[in-house]
Amino acid sequence: MNSQNNHELIVSGIHLELTPSLKTFVREKSEKLFRHEERIVRLRVELECDSKEAIETRFKVKGHINIHGPDLNATVQSDECHKAISLLVDKLDRMLMERHHMNKTKRNHPHPVEFDNVALPKAV
Repeated sequence: MNSQNNHELIVSGIHLELTPSLKTFVREKSEKLFRHEERIVRLRVELECDSKEAIETRFKVKGHINIHGPDLNATVQSDECHKAISLLVDKLDRMLMERHHMNKTKRNHPHPVEFDNVALPKAV
């Protein structure tokens, strides 16, 4: 599923039938991530239902963001699938904002580098 910004979204279900409403819900929620970070190459969302787990942790949603640089991964468990998707998107959004803030901080506050007795070539 490609959106208009050439971002790739992959939704898969493990022990769970993917209904069109679930796919649409994931697509709508993930647009928030694509709006905030245009360098996302691919977003993979895995929805898993384990009927043997406790009711509070029955649905597990995993998100993998492929982005220029280190990839971001997150996992959320909840009692309802739609709630878990919302929690996952919020968690990935926070991770993207932290990453952006760290890169911006490093860019605006560079650390000086000192060379000890090294002969550097002169510019011509």
